[in-house]
Amino acid sequence: MDNGQYTVLCVDDEQNILSALKRLLRKEPYRLLTATSGQEGLAVLAANEVHVVVSDQRMPSMNGTEFLKQVKILCPDALRIILTGYTEVDSITASINEGSIYKFFLKPWNDHNLKLEIRQAVEQYALMETNKKLHDTVMVQNRELKSVNERLEETVAERTQFLEMQNQALQISHAVLDDLPLPIVGVSREMMIALVNKAARSLVVADHPLSVGERMSAFFVNGIEAQLAQYLEARTHGQVTAQGKGGHLFRIEMIPLSGRFSGKGLILTLEIEEGVKR
Repeated sequence: MDNGQYTVLCVDDEQNILSALKRLLRKEPYRLLTATSGQEGLAVLAANEVHVVVSDQRMPSMNGTEFLKQVKILCPDALRIILTGYTEVDSITASINEGSIYKFFLKPWNDHNLKLEIRQAVEQYALMETNKKLHDTVMVQNRELKSVNERLEETVAERTQFLEMQNQALQISHAVLDDLPLPIVGVSREMMIALVNKAARSLVVADHPLSVGERMSAFFVNGIEAQLAQYLEARTHGQVTAQGKGGHLFRIEMIPLSGRFSGKGLILTLEIEEGVKR
């Protein structure tokens, strides 16, 4: 994750506190902005894309919880952290329950812990952003597939073209599956590879590409087949880390087949552990 594309805004009416935060966070891999009041913070938000907001609670005119409620309206996806004294915790409880505050941190803070919490907030935002993009992509694909299915149903209604349209639907399904950017592998109960899409074939798992008809043990070490068999038997989703014979580590998510194919195979999605090779 490139944290350099993300921005953190720190708001405090005391300049010495802001200076301390600048010193603490100056080497962190994200852009840092500051403001000396809630009003100034809102102006900064209006002029910049901000992903994490850190605010002091005790500020004149507009306190931290009031400010972060406005932040939630203006930037609902931004993660909001409040710095507060021990005696002020009760006053921010309602805002925490309402979702206006992602996390609070007691003053005086521990430098290491505060730096770590802000870094984790940035990483959390990045993860949510990725998930949202994936969700949007899936929704678009679902709408496209729904549209295709509706057209197919209309065509299938014409009995003279029934077989032709079913064949066309099968070809489209295979094409969509093969062109999906996510590496997908279908495995039978006997641990034979039954399906490999284009993204999966491009992975360097062993000295030759993943291919239909071969066993999973031909490509992975450390008892991968026994691990898959456990999840197939339990018919539950799961995730394991396995080492390919090419040296890379892979995160494998397992989805058991359902319906009349329940217990007969697994759908696997593969993701290489970047920078990890044994």
